[in-house]
Amino acid sequence: MPETLDKFEKRILELLQEDASLSTAEISERVGLSASPCWRRIDRLEKDGFIKRKVALVDRRKVGLNAHVFAQVRLNAHGRAHLDEFAEAIRAFPEVLECYVLMGPVDFLIRIVAPDIEAYERFFFDRLSQLPGVQEVNSTVALSEIKATTALPIR
Repeated sequence: MPETLDKFEKRILELLQEDASLSTAEISERVGLSASPCWRRIDRLEKDGFIKRKVALVDRRKVGLNAHVFAQVRLNAHGRAHLDEFAEAIRAFPEVLECYVLMGPVDFLIRIVAPDIEAYERFFFDRLSQLPGVQEVNSTVALSEIKATTALPIR
């Protein structure tokens, strides 16, 4: 943990990860600070980039995104020379929630949502597999969710 965070700031980050809609007054009460110093710390955490943004976490199933797929993508040798182009194309796909460059036998791990498996199949054949340099895509469908969190272990 960076030395620039004290115990109050760590606790503020924990609380905001649980519920970003908490008011400064609620946070200050829970961390044991008055409102003004608490607000200043939150403001500094935002300005220094510790807090990237505040969002609402939407239940994917409630909005009709029932298929949750992990795709491992391997590029051919020519494709590896154009990683930036591949990354730019992936960023443009709203179905892609996360994409990571990997070391090992595959080049990318991609987390994708779709209304159903048929919609993922269309995405796979019409878009993902058509990207330049894609040699192989191995898709794994998640059957159930054991743990899903966005909260980082601050302490």
